[in-house]
Amino acid sequence: MGPAIVYVHGVGNKPPEQQLKEQWDVALFGRPMGGLSRMAYWAPLRHHEPLPAPVPDDGVTELPPSGSAPRTARPSAPAPPEEFLAAVRAGTGASVPGSTAPGPLDPWLRAMVYAAEALSAGAGAATGAEALPLPRFGRTAAFQALARHTYEDAHAYFSGGMREQIQKVASTALEEADGPLVVVGHGLGSVIVYEVLRTHPGEVPLLITIGSPLGIPEIRDRLAAPLTVPPGVAAWRNAYDPRDLVALGRTVRPEYEPGSLTEDVVVVNDSANHHGAAEYLARPAVRAPVRARIAA
Repeated sequence: MGPAIVYVHGVGNKPPEQQLKEQWDVALFGRPMGGLSRMAYWAPLRHHEPLPAPVPDDGVTELPPSGSAPRTARPSAPAPPEEFLAAVRAGTGASVPGSTAPGPLDPWLRAMVYAAEALSAGAGAATGAEALPLPRFGRTAAFQALARHTYEDAHAYFSGGMREQIQKVASTALEEADGPLVVVGHGLGSVIVYEVLRTHPGEVPLLITIGSPLGIPEIRDRLAAPLTVPPGVAAWRNAYDPRDLVALGRTVRPEYEPGSLTEDVVVVNDSANHHGAAEYLARPAVRAPVRARIAA
C-alpha cells in the first residue's frame, strides 16, 4: 500500500528524512504515520550532511563549520538592507560584476529584507500579532537569515540548474502512491510540488500549501502560463501568516484559476521567524481538512 499523504519540505538544511517526516506527522496527526505518509526529501541535493535531530524545520538552522552541533544561521551583526541585498546576490552569483541590473528574483528578496526591517521594528503589531519576542538585533538577524536561505534555494532551483533534479524527488514520491493523495508543500516546496502536479496524472483530493511564495509576482513569472489549479487537484487550501517573509501575505486566489477550487486562510505561526513548518501544520485550519480525508 502506498502513501496517503506526501510532504514536500521547504528551504534550508533539514534533519534526516525519517525524523523530518515524523515531525510533520506529529504536527498534523499527533503521532507518526508510518507508511501512510511520505516526505519528498530534496535537502541532500543542496546540503551534504543533514542536521542532527531534533531541530526545528524553520528554514534557517544549519551546521557550523565543525559539523558538531546545529545553530541558527545569523550574521555576526545585522547588515543594513542594501548591504545585505548586495552580499546575498553576490554569494549566489546572481549579480554580474559591474552591473546594476536586478536579477529576476531580486524584487522579492528586496521585499523580504525590508519586511524584515519592519517586523524587527515591531511593525508586526499593526497586523494584530506580536513581533518576534527578541531584541531588535536578534529579530533582524533571524529574519535576514530566512530571507538569505530562501533566496539562495530559490535561485538554485530556478537559475542554478537544479529544477529538474529537485522535481524528480517530488515526482518519485507522488508516483509511489496507488490511490488518491493529500499533498502538503511548505515554502519553496509548494512551488516544487505545484509544478510537478501540473503533469501528474493522479488524483489529489486536497492540496495544502503553507508559507507559500506562489502568490509572489516574481515567482508567478517563473511558472508556465496560464496559472491554473493542477488538473488532478480537487481543492487547494493556502495558509499563511502575514508576518511570514516567504509568503509576504500574498494569496493564490484569484491568480490561479478556477478560483472556486482555491481558498486562502490567514493563520498564526508563532515560530521564531513565523515560517516554521510544524507551527503551520498544527493550526486547525490546516489540520482539520487533512484529517477529514485521512483517518489518523
